[in-house]
Amino acid sequence: MTDVFHALADPTRRDLLDRLFLNGGLTLSELAEGAPMSRQGVAKHIAILEAANLVTTEWEGRNKRHFLNPVPLTGIVHRWVGKFEDARLDALAEFKSRLETPPDKKETKRHG
Repeated sequence: MTDVFHALADPTRRDLLDRLFLNGGLTLSELAEGAPMSRQGVAKHIAILEAANLVTTEWEGRNKRHFLNPVPLTGIVHRWVGKFEDARLDALAEFKSRLETPPDKKETKRHG
């Protein structure tokens, strides 16, 4: 998971992932089009994304096509976001239950 966080820490790599999300199957040349760096610079970023398993490749003849692999991102969501989301959903379910419980069925606190 450290590789994933390292890969996601760079805005250029996040931009490349966004582009692959919108249009998967891009070649290195297509990814380098309009990039603020050389083709070799893009290749280095792609290599880091591949090492983190965020990008997979497929050969089509002489062309190497790149695709976003969302599985490591899903792992992060489940580990880091999911546990907070579960607590919020539990709180909402309890709140809904309290709102829907008739007043005569609610527990009353006794002071004294």
